[in-house]
Amino acid sequence: MIFTRSIRWRIQAWHALLLTAVIAGFGITAHRLASSDRLRAVDQELQSHVSQLGIAVPPVTSREPPRRPGSRPPPPPPRGSGLLDQIEASGVHYAVWQADGVLQAASKNLPATTTLPPRPEQADISFIRTIGEVREVIYFNNSGRCFLVGRPIQKETAELRQLAWYLAAAGAGVLTLGLLGGWWMASRAIAPITTISDTAEKIATGDLSQRIPSATSDDELGKLASVLNSTFSRLDAAFTQQARFTADAAHELRTPVAAVLMHAQNGLATEALTDEQRESFEACQRAAQRMKRLIDSLLELARLDAGQEPMKCEPLDLADVASDCIDLVEGLADGRNITLETRLETAPCSGDVGRIGQVVTNLLSNALEHTRDRIVITTRGENGQALLSVADNGPGIADEHLPHLFERFYRAESSRQGSQHNGLGLAISKAIIDAHGGTIEVCSSIPEGGASFVLRL
Repeated sequence: MIFTRSIRWRIQAWHALLLTAVIAGFGITAHRLASSDRLRAVDQELQSHVSQLGIAVPPVTSREPPRRPGSRPPPPPPRGSGLLDQIEASGVHYAVWQADGVLQAASKNLPATTTLPPRPEQADISFIRTIGEVREVIYFNNSGRCFLVGRPIQKETAELRQLAWYLAAAGAGVLTLGLLGGWWMASRAIAPITTISDTAEKIATGDLSQRIPSATSDDELGKLASVLNSTFSRLDAAFTQQARFTADAAHELRTPVAAVLMHAQNGLATEALTDEQRESFEACQRAAQRMKRLIDSLLELARLDAGQEPMKCEPLDLADVASDCIDLVEGLADGRNITLETRLETAPCSGDVGRIGQVVTNLLSNALEHTRDRIVITTRGENGQALLSVADNGPGIADEHLPHLFERFYRAESSRQGSQHNGLGLAISKAIIDAHGGTIEVCSSIPEGGASFVLRL
């Protein structure tokens, strides 16, 4: 896809990836810190209750009748009953085991599954554990007694979950704003490149007068624009000089070629000529006529390049133009036993009838030069355009020649042998169609053969 090759989209993708990673990292870190703070507060609260249990439930000093492990102990001493009630009223459950593992005191809300935790090897140690949504602190003192205090943390868990949603929403908002800002910044950064690309594309189509707007800043793109403008100026000057040289050379050659042609014709008009002399004059006449055609083509191209050949804009039908051109070459086709197959449908457009007819005649002549025995001429309307196609069943054109067929003096190897063309016909045809704002294309198939020229206006 085109998006995957766009610099803007690649910059935006990397920006989105980096921004997402930063926001996600910040959100996860903030959530973990908040979770750690909440749990630390819970742990400190439970630690304070452990200290209160140590006061409210003193160690047993007198020998009491043995009780079955896990059975509810008798009420603690009265001096701590109020403190134990306060602890239990706050939603905290607790349990106290004596050194021999006998449960000494327990709250009414103590989970039924609570048992004496495994005794550690060292004394005076506390540790924290979480079972489901219950947070508990366990403390073993020096005398071997075990204190367990815990409470549910559903409230903290819900708050942390809500915080996670808030962070996610805030992160999504920041990401959206960041992407919009990144798109705006990327657009501003890519805008000069787009301008350079558009200008270069116009120059590539033949408008050498185009220049990249001067950059207001002296950055890398400004320097690049300056270098490209300098290059385009030199190219424009070179092409202008080439066109001027072509036109001047053609003008200078017209007079001597006309003189040669005139003397050859005068010589042929002389009656007392030997066969050898007549053949020499005829050879000079053919060469002069061929040179005259080449000079006329060069002058026509020079005028087209300079925009000195005004094109009329009048309604026309490509089917009528094609029919008239077919009448011109029909005799030549019959002499070569070539069938002209026509499929002419109405194809209205606007343009210069004479110039369009020149292009169609050129395409038909080119097809007659290379076809075997059949040429198909088609006209029709297609997608708001007038289309004309000239297809032959000749040997075809190799792929490496197709991009160069409309270049001046270019001829494919297979078309050079025995050809009397100068290699400018297709270049002139393309210049005329370009002046009309149309297109002319060629396609071929090797080794099946055949070539098709398609004109669209």
